Amino acid sequence: MRGIEQIPRTAMEVFKMLPEGTLCEVIDNVLYMSPAPTPNHQDVLADIISLLRIYTRQNSLGKAYCSPIDVFLDEEKNAVQPDILFIKAENIDIVKDKAIHGVPDLIIELLSSNKTHDTQLKYSLYEDKGVKEYIIVDPETKETWQYVLQNDKYIAQPIAENGKIHINLLNFTIEF
Repeated sequence: MRGIEQIPRTAMEVFKMLPEGTLCEVIDNVLYMSPAPTPNHQDVLADIISLLRIYTRQNSLGKAYCSPIDVFLDEEKNAVQPDILFIKAENIDIVKDKAIHGVPDLIIELLSSNKTHDTQLKYSLYEDKGVKEYIIVDPETKETWQYVLQNDKYIAQPIAENGKIHINLLNFTIEF
């Protein structure tokens, strides 16, 4: 029939219909909406991404991005918007015109009001999809939790002092 638009049947189809910049993710074919980040969250995000971008550019290591940017970990059930991500130069082909289509090498998430979203749901997803390094930052306390993928499982790394991240993948330390 003419004039009738196709009704979305999956969460991914709904996600792809949302306006650009909508704070939404699809994990295992379930939509998750997020409120806008707090000013403190954005301050910490800006501090980390600015230092990461300068370091990776100066050393031609790859590309660092901050949210909102869509990352399709697969094309069927998982699209996320990490706070910060890094893709090594040799994997840069996953960067397309409108989104990232593949698995970033590093993801950094800043905790928001729904802490279990980052510490459990995304932790399991990123581990399953093969994100090499996953770092969680609490912007309020500046505590960090770092995980490196070894044999398809995350291994917790020694906790840095508050306000510091040592990115193993890049052998680079950021103070924020």
